[in-house]
Amino acid sequence: MRVAVVHNAVQEGGAPDEKDVLVQAEMVGAALHRLGYETLRFACDLNLTDIKGKIEAAGPDLVFNLVEALAGSGRLIHLLPSLLDAMGQPYTGSSAEAIFLTSNKILAKTRLHAAGVPTPVWVGPCNGSRPCVLPASAEWPSRWIVKSVWEHASIGIDASALIEGAETPHLNAVLAERAPHLGGDCFAEAFVPGREFNLSVLDGPSGPVVLPPAEIVFEGFGDDQPRIVGYQAKWDSDSYAYHHTPRSFDFGGEDGLLLDQLEAMALRCWELFDLSGYARVDFRVDADQLPWVLEINANPCLSPDAGFAAAVERAGLTLDEAVARIVEARGV
Repeated sequence: MRVAVVHNAVQEGGAPDEKDVLVQAEMVGAALHRLGYETLRFACDLNLTDIKGKIEAAGPDLVFNLVEALAGSGRLIHLLPSLLDAMGQPYTGSSAEAIFLTSNKILAKTRLHAAGVPTPVWVGPCNGSRPCVLPASAEWPSRWIVKSVWEHASIGIDASALIEGAETPHLNAVLAERAPHLGGDCFAEAFVPGREFNLSVLDGPSGPVVLPPAEIVFEGFGDDQPRIVGYQAKWDSDSYAYHHTPRSFDFGGEDGLLLDQLEAMALRCWELFDLSGYARVDFRVDADQLPWVLEINANPCLSPDAGFAAAVERAGLTLDEAVARIVEARGV
């Protein structure tokens, strides 16, 4: 069986979050080779005619889709799977539609809200040219966090992203000012103080399996340090946050009910967005032990040092076994 690993093209001098896809491609290619697959590797940019020709010429049985953005824009993440659908070419992971819906955080939150899945209230999206509106019947939060609608990897998330309970005109102005630096569109989400969790889900022979839950621990954070997993915590190895936000898989019995809730909600998200292969769901848990879904990552990072790989290891699996399951989920 021939598998083509396709990732987004990365420019020299790219940011750490952009370069990480090259680590993923190397890992996945090596795992596929050890599993006995013939592998090829292609970088994809906005020249979709070019990548279409390369894939057609190679004739793979399956494309392992690692594209996270095109031309540096997360809002274009769905273009490669859409092209593959048009070609009739099988590929790993979630469908183009699921990737589009989950990558647009507002569309994802709107679907979650309509389905009764708790997600923090929001204002937006706002790109400076259209108004930002709080969903009906929602209480005005005391604190907001400003996020990009499309970009992931905690881009734009730092202490300055937290805004105290601003009135509508001021909040609109803040969002309009920040939108150009956050992929052109941003929104404000009610900030949920409390604990942060992420749960990874992996397809299996009998359907999706929730891997062991992970909590991000904010070690030594003072009152002046917001407990958020910002860009520095993920990508700046010289920062305090990078070294003091470890993930923990160890919980006491008092967390049993909460962990059951998180697992059920992760599976609900999988079903609601018709996900496939693998995924990760990010949560905040408030002081009343109520979990809130922040984001759904349809094709999360597969780097060996990332959260998904850590959950795989905690489950007693190897990354090779996880890659095999992701491939086998396509049934080719």
